[in-house]
Amino acid sequence: NLPDSWKKARHFFDLPDFLTWKATGSLTRSLCCVVCKWTYNVDSGWDQSFWDEIGLSDICQEGYSRIGVDFLGPGQPLSGGLTMHAADELGLHPGTAVGAALIDAHAGTIGVIGGDVTGLGLACESQPITARLSMIGGTSTCHMALSDKALFVGGVWGPYYSVVLPGLWLNEGGQSATGSLIEHIVTGHPAYNELKKIADASGQSTYEWLNRRVVSMATEGAAPATLTSDLHVCPDFHGNRSPLADSSRKGMVIGLDLSHTCDSLVQLYLATLQALALGTRHILNAMTQSGHNVSAIFMCGGLSKNSLYVQAHADATGLPVVLPAEAEAVVVGAAILGACASKDFTSMQEAMQHMVRVGKVIHPDPAVRSFYERKYKVYMLMGRNQLEYRSLMSSTDHRANS
Repeated sequence: NLPDSWKKARHFFDLPDFLTWKATGSLTRSLCCVVCKWTYNVDSGWDQSFWDEIGLSDICQEGYSRIGVDFLGPGQPLSGGLTMHAADELGLHPGTAVGAALIDAHAGTIGVIGGDVTGLGLACESQPITARLSMIGGTSTCHMALSDKALFVGGVWGPYYSVVLPGLWLNEGGQSATGSLIEHIVTGHPAYNELKKIADASGQSTYEWLNRRVVSMATEGAAPATLTSDLHVCPDFHGNRSPLADSSRKGMVIGLDLSHTCDSLVQLYLATLQALALGTRHILNAMTQSGHNVSAIFMCGGLSKNSLYVQAHADATGLPVVLPAEAEAVVVGAAILGACASKDFTSMQEAMQHMVRVGKVIHPDPAVRSFYERKYKVYMLMGRNQLEYRSLMSSTDHRANS
């Protein structure tokens, strides 16, 4: 629809490749970008039939020069390194090594998944890296699982070959709205303004206050998680990316009453965190059924700083959650790419072993295992019920129209 702009455009980049081009002047693309987002196939290359079908035959006729003809695996050095101009802007030396890039969530994967867990009593210590699921959580969340052979998981993207670590396949699950859903639930509640005033007066953030209030609301001898025994959320407010791959799915809340108090907000907030954790369990189950064998979750991103969110994931999945010592694991992942490009390390795996450090491990609470088993059954039932509601409302009542 913008023919003039189309004619003027010399090159099209995914953002990571645009940044490496700005830094080095190299048009070489990262396999991570073109395989995961641009439909490139490592074995057969670009698929002309796809570009023809979507009306972009020009791309093929030009020999794909505008979208990439040279490719490198993540962390492989781009020829020439930093240009004089880029080096001057960044305060670095010309020729400084620059590695082929990763998409942000994929950088988070290498920035967290390779942490040394020796002596922490985790099963994954004696297992290959394919036993580790990385979660990168912010506005939305990605669930990254590696495998040594191609595994096809319904509703989960991939498998993609050598896009994160060479020789391994990647499956990428995800939730379209996580941090954004939590914010939507909290700020949209009638008690939000009152809660914010209370939190501000106590010198706490909104979420610090909410998390502490969850604990203090629990009755004597009861686990805080059980505050939501009668309150359940389906978190698909922005559709279900994985494992249902259904953008038409909607959010649901069961168990509301007329209360507008701060405590009613606390319960709804907790139920939302639990629903997101149960969504992760749903994704994990789909991966397991297709051949993945995950024994630990390695989590990073903004949501990993929320202790209640992290604990809910450990409890809902029954798996330990490993947090990095460096909270900004995506940046660590980018640094690993640079270290590999500069030949400081012989492989991505070696770089991860030296540069990724484990912070702490959150274990599932056995006291709430039965609670979450029941909660998951409700979660799955809500999803099936939504389909029934949709079917009922889409059917034609001929008697009403006669």
